[in-house]
Amino acid sequence: MKIPFISRLLEIPVPRWVYQFRTYFASAPLFFALFCSEYEFEVDLINWPLGLAIILIGLTLRIWAQQHLHYRLKVHKRFTTTGPYQFTRNPLYLGNCLICVGVTVVSELFWMVPLTLFWCLGLYSLVIRYEEAHLLFKYGEAYGRYLREVPRWIPRAVSLRNFEMMNHYFIKAVWTEAPGLLILVPFVIKEMLS
Repeated sequence: MKIPFISRLLEIPVPRWVYQFRTYFASAPLFFALFCSEYEFEVDLINWPLGLAIILIGLTLRIWAQQHLHYRLKVHKRFTTTGPYQFTRNPLYLGNCLICVGVTVVSELFWMVPLTLFWCLGLYSLVIRYEEAHLLFKYGEAYGRYLREVPRWIPRAVSLRNFEMMNHYFIKAVWTEAPGLLILVPFVIKEMLS
């Protein structure tokens, strides 16, 4: 069942600036979490291990995707359907969502976890609409077929056939993604000061 208002809203083109500033927009709940201390769940034996585990899963997903997409690796980019891209069209954004949720857990604001998740999913849904239109124009029917065959967010099934976790871009991908861990620095300082 389609809701007419939502259907019309989804037809509105996404402005390029939403795509260009996606990182800053995604950081909004984390910026709030950095300065909020209301209703903190202060059990460090749960917050930090759980939050770090979620962050590392997100970072691992980004490293895996980076090896195949080559985004920011200073090598030729091409239309990618290998690695995590055979299961979901947006593993980098899934990794970002997990990292944001993990940082929210580390910040001890468990009540904010659903808000952070919905914020990231909403924002990245807009960004993905922009990207998909661009890639459809750039790659044509090959990308159209990919859109029909591979889900946007949640994989339908994961097959171990052609499952390549590491390739010759692994070290470059790790070095490219490792600075993402710096996102924890302000939260470590917040924890030390509280």
